Amino acid sequence: MKEKRERKVDLKKIERGVRLIIEGVGEDPGRPGLKDTPQRVARMFVEILGGMAEDPGEPLAVIQEERHDEMVLIKNIPLYSMCEHHLLPFAGQAHIAYIPKNGRIVGLSKIARVVDILSRRLQVQERLTKQIADLINDKLRPLGVMVIIEAEHMCMSMRGVKKPRSITITSAVRGSFRNNPATRAEALTLIKGEGSIGQD
Repeated sequence: MKEKRERKVDLKKIERGVRLIIEGVGEDPGRPGLKDTPQRVARMFVEILGGMAEDPGEPLAVIQEERHDEMVLIKNIPLYSMCEHHLLPFAGQAHIAYIPKNGRIVGLSKIARVVDILSRRLQVQERLTKQIADLINDKLRPLGVMVIIEAEHMCMSMRGVKKPRSITITSAVRGSFRNNPATRAEALTLIKGEGSIGQD
């Protein structure tokens, strides 16, 4: 099912909000270095939250002329997102594996595109992980899906507990990756780079 999202961006409202923040922290929004900041921030939000206006399921079109029935794994997909709790970024990488059913596969770049669309929204890492897994599961109907995300959150690194380089890892497993420990272990080994398919 195509996701319908209506997005209305009010640049002027964002600009007013940023100007209030600048004033609220005791700065002068009229000084040269800050005069154009509200406009810059407004344009930035349109860009980094652009996934709100896109259907993440659209890229997942099955390649009709190709068939494959073994595990497909794409690792180290870069992602950048915005935590909805403090409006600070988190960044890291996603590892995505799926086992096709009846040979149904998609282009490798399409999986990365799904990560990009869902990341460029106000997010929490746990929900993002689940959304990616559920979308691939719903669209491709594979035998199994595994999604692992590793990310550093600026709301932990810059504020609060102030623990830079702390990495949060979340996972979502569906189908055979949940039900078959050997299949799950194979994917994890490949993600860690500690072996290759067929290696004893």
